[in-house]
Amino acid sequence: MRQPSRALAAALLLSSVVLPVPAQTSERLLLSDVIAEVRDHNPDIKAARDRVAAAKAKPAQVSAYDDPMISYEAWNAPESFRVDHADNNIFRLSQKIPFPGKRSLAGTMAERDAAMAEQNLRSVELDAIAAATRAYYDLWMVHQDILIYSRDKDLVERFAKIAEQKYVVGQVSEPDVLRAQVELTRLINRVTTETLAADSARAALNALLSRADDEPLAIPADPPEPRLEMSLEDLVALALKNRPELVAQQAAIAREESGLRLAKLNYLPDFELSAGRFVNFRARDGVGAMVSVSVPIAYKSKYDAAVTEAESRLSAARNDLRRVEDAIRREVKQAFVSARTALEQRNLFVSTHIPQAELALRGTQAGYETGKVDFLSLIDSVRAIESVHTEHIEAAAAFEKSFADLKRAVGTDVPRADGR
Repeated sequence: MRQPSRALAAALLLSSVVLPVPAQTSERLLLSDVIAEVRDHNPDIKAARDRVAAAKAKPAQVSAYDDPMISYEAWNAPESFRVDHADNNIFRLSQKIPFPGKRSLAGTMAERDAAMAEQNLRSVELDAIAAATRAYYDLWMVHQDILIYSRDKDLVERFAKIAEQKYVVGQVSEPDVLRAQVELTRLINRVTTETLAADSARAALNALLSRADDEPLAIPADPPEPRLEMSLEDLVALALKNRPELVAQQAAIAREESGLRLAKLNYLPDFELSAGRFVNFRARDGVGAMVSVSVPIAYKSKYDAAVTEAESRLSAARNDLRRVEDAIRREVKQAFVSARTALEQRNLFVSTHIPQAELALRGTQAGYETGKVDFLSLIDSVRAIESVHTEHIEAAAAFEKSFADLKRAVGTDVPRADGR
């Protein structure tokens, strides 16, 4: 009977290594909780809300009258500057009044700016939620990979013990034990690497939640059953009704239409009304009034240029609307194709690849135990099942991230069969 070699002892030592696998508790991090926290704490969303508040305060300013003016005039005052001995003292109150319609149009333009800011807030929220969803499933994928590599390590440990028993009785040679050592080392390295990747994924998600990079997070919950219920045509139609960028661009067109009307109104004069009180030193006191009218026609070319500018801005806004519509169609199609591709890959792994790999592993294990299959074939089967499991997880995560991109492209929730 052979004695265990140093290589065998090393393999047994490796099998006893405690890997840095995150604790698997019953608590799970829910995507809905992540999204709620993003809405409450993401700094980009907070900044966009502040910009909305600022924009909503603008209409009251631009539609208001200019401040009234109070003036005092002294005529023929003595050289001693005794204004009470001036021949004429005039106290005047004046107010500028724009031509009717100018103030309301300026207010309307500011209201359209506020509407655009509100839609920008929606865009920022959608961007942050999509980014958080992708980061969430990146973290989920890393945790699943750690479980796969840890499970495969346990599997190789069992095979190493079988190899030990067969080596002791002389049924196999020492290279089988060495191969077990190499495989255990590889799996330990993969678990360590994925654990570091989990730290990176956790930091990325924490950043979107405005948390410290190293703040702990529970393990993400498994995703719901992946499905695509809506057709591409229905998704595009839904996007053209809901995308905030489209609504914002429509508001931009309305703003420029008001701007064009205002530019044309500037051909018409503005007014200034004033009323005065005359206090005279050697004459009778009295009151007076005055009306002033601007003369825009004196510099008509300036207003012609303003109208040309407004017309160009309106034309640009309408062209931007068509550009946004085309971009939305393209984004929806790209996200839909990515999600459908990932879904088909995931389903193929579940229905075919994983069952085949598991069946092959069971057959190879039985063959090795009876001496019909060598240890190298057994390791190949372990690596094959490891590959299909990790690729399955990758496809599942890819679908969820593509589905998040699809919801972002549509601009609203996309229904799934389970309502999630």
